[in-house]
Amino acid sequence: MAELDLLDFTSAAPIPAPGHRKPLGTCLLEIGAITRSQLDHALSQQTRQNAPLGEILVGEGYATRQDVLSALSAQSGWQIADLEQIPPMPELSGLMPVDFWLKHNVIPWMRIGPLVLVATARPDRFATVTAEMRECEYAVIPVLAASDQIDRTIARQFSGSLARSAETRVDPAQSCRNWTLRSRVGPSVALLCVLGLFAMFPAFGLLAVLGMAVGTLSLFAAFRMAGTLAYLWHRLRTQPDHTEAAITLRQPCVSIMVPLYKEREIANALVQRLQRLTYPKALLDVILVLEEKDDVTRNALAQVSLPSWIRIVEVPELNGLTTKPRAMNYALDFCRGDFVGVWDAEDAPQPDQIERVVAHFTQAAPDVVCLQGVLDYYNPRTNWRSRCFTIEYNSWFRVILPGIARMGLVVPLGGTTFFFRRDKLLELGGWDAHNVTEDADLGVRLYRAGYRTEMVDTTTYEEANFRAWPWVKQRSRWLKGFMVTYLVHMRSPQKLWRDLGGARFLGLQAFFLGTLGQFLLAPVLWVFWLSSLGLANPMDNIVPHSTSTALIGLFLMAEGLSIGVGLIAVSARERRFLLPWVPTMFLYFPLGVIAGYKALWELATNPFFWDKTQHGQASEDEPLA
Repeated sequence: MAELDLLDFTSAAPIPAPGHRKPLGTCLLEIGAITRSQLDHALSQQTRQNAPLGEILVGEGYATRQDVLSALSAQSGWQIADLEQIPPMPELSGLMPVDFWLKHNVIPWMRIGPLVLVATARPDRFATVTAEMRECEYAVIPVLAASDQIDRTIARQFSGSLARSAETRVDPAQSCRNWTLRSRVGPSVALLCVLGLFAMFPAFGLLAVLGMAVGTLSLFAAFRMAGTLAYLWHRLRTQPDHTEAAITLRQPCVSIMVPLYKEREIANALVQRLQRLTYPKALLDVILVLEEKDDVTRNALAQVSLPSWIRIVEVPELNGLTTKPRAMNYALDFCRGDFVGVWDAEDAPQPDQIERVVAHFTQAAPDVVCLQGVLDYYNPRTNWRSRCFTIEYNSWFRVILPGIARMGLVVPLGGTTFFFRRDKLLELGGWDAHNVTEDADLGVRLYRAGYRTEMVDTTTYEEANFRAWPWVKQRSRWLKGFMVTYLVHMRSPQKLWRDLGGARFLGLQAFFLGTLGQFLLAPVLWVFWLSSLGLANPMDNIVPHSTSTALIGLFLMAEGLSIGVGLIAVSARERRFLLPWVPTMFLYFPLGVIAGYKALWELATNPFFWDKTQHGQASEDEPLA
């Protein structure tokens, strides 16, 4: 048997010239895998899709991947290698760096004397592989293998190096991974010194804290006002355009990563939501990203039949770090699309979302490397907290964020429903694996590199976190990540100013300091409401009455701004039922103070801890427009 295999492999020849081989469709017809009408439809689709015929046939459900592999073997005369039954020789993977095998989706299978058999799923691209391996000491002979088997082999043979790379992609100067216990001593000592001075000079301390509270409130109010005015100005000047943007003649492949961790309830609903997508399935590369030891999600997915365009990538454990950005960095190496997007486990994207993203990228300037979609909630009627959460997100994603994007300020990304040009994402080093708000950090880094983010007109619906303590845990993770991101990028304020420019630098200060200040320093401002109720105010002996009155006026103006933005945000027909709840938002945010101080404590004690949000706790409301 070994001699027969040797004769078969050594007789394998390069793929025949196009004029001397049967078309793949003819081979599939001859083996009875497809019908003539199915082939004609797939060929028609290929004129508009940048995908091989086999992928189109599989995506349409006309053929299986095994059918296509058999037809490719008949077409080329190449052998089919089963990498699971006969695993590749690990020592051969050292012939080229891992980036080479990933780029071409190939892997050396076995060596027979002076020959190396290299497995590929794309015969049409193997000439490039042969050319780049010309300096190899062996003659390269192609064999066919399933692409998922090749991926698993690469992951298995390079698990250690790929996992380490996933943790260290980002430049150390812009990463928090070197934030050791020793590096946290300085800020902790400084905080203790401030508290000591506060105890020794309470009047001065109260005035200092009051100044910070008023300053951050004013900063954030100005930031929100600027974003709102920019949004309204654009809305007044722009006529509504209901026409579909043109898409490129040959639609590109788009990879979507969906990080999952201990998702027992969400698996079936997730697949159902993804199947609503209308983008050609041959061009969809959806990757469910699992941690290696996450048996909960693995068992849940085992009960679901995954379509051909959804695959699973398992992230090997290393150093005990199991964060979402690390998992995405690892999966990024296995993405095949020209664009890469991210959805969360509970996301329900609009069916035409990918078409809108591709159309927007087609018309965008070259420095626009990221598009951020709108995030909304599909369960706003669950309870009062879910209504307030929906108002908050609508205010941010439908009003303020579009405004600051049009002003050219730094857009902090939303963690999901953002899409990148894949080559630029790789250039930026992906995500900081240790940052628990990797989205906001990446949003800053891309602007520092000279790129921009734009908003794209599409919405993804999520599950509003409507329970009190899970809300606190989620918000504390966000706030801790904002603290880490701000401290990382402010290591050198002068360089940050040079990278961003004055306006963006100030906008970044307003966002981060304003967001953190409104939670951490809110109790300082609350005491002024005691005076309005005729109660004793600890500030009465420190702050003149006229100043207190002016400050209360400032607080009322800031609250009025929040109400105004909320009313604008939910004025659309499908969200109008939320209008009566907008004035109650002042009761919603105080819980964030607990989250803020939880985040501050974890910043000092456990900065990389990822407090996971449990999904699948609420059902969807009626479909949203």
